[in-house]
Amino acid sequence: MREGLQPGDRLPSEPELIERFGMAKGTIREALRLLDAQGLVKSRTGPGGGTFVHEVSQQRAEALLANYFYFKDLTISDIYQIRRVLEPELVADLAGALSPRVMEELRDILASYSDPATTDEEERDQHVATLQFHKLLADQSANPLLSFLIGFMLTILTDITVYRKLYTPINRDLWARGLDYQTRLLDALETGDSGAARAIMKAHMQTAGPLMEGQEAFSLKRFLSH
Repeated sequence: MREGLQPGDRLPSEPELIERFGMAKGTIREALRLLDAQGLVKSRTGPGGGTFVHEVSQQRAEALLANYFYFKDLTISDIYQIRRVLEPELVADLAGALSPRVMEELRDILASYSDPATTDEEERDQHVATLQFHKLLADQSANPLLSFLIGFMLTILTDITVYRKLYTPINRDLWARGLDYQTRLLDALETGDSGAARAIMKAHMQTAGPLMEGQEAFSLKRFLSH
């Protein structure tokens, strides 16, 4: 960072690093190994090889952060407490600022669950698609921290929904309300009504949270019964 290196720039060679920092070969190699493990550098062998600055992807950052929460027993309530705060502000910022291409993508996602599911597999896919709708919105934020925080929450929620089977039993009320909120949200986003977008998303989160908590309670009861 002090040298202003950018992703793709080559680091000095191992002998140069040893001389520059006055460290043993083993220490330099361990430092590079740690940087590689964190995704900050990548090494290539052969002609033109070496160690290069690497930009950490969002997927890798989410995976590393998810490890921290692995033993935290996150609940649906924990996640929606964050969603209720962040997502209304996200859409208020995005109102009137989304490109026609993004609007079309959002409508395509919405169309993928325009009809209620008839099987558990369809219900699972619809739950995942619904969260992809919100993830696409998060990806449009000009605030990288806000985008990451919401995206991470949605990734965690997707994983929890799938492996805890929170998509069963089929919940028509959750589907109908979610579809209505998202349809009205798209209209507010397209017309640039930030106040309406914020209010719709806030109501959406306040409604979806308890319904998903009900799915979670049913899943726990089902687990305990076995």
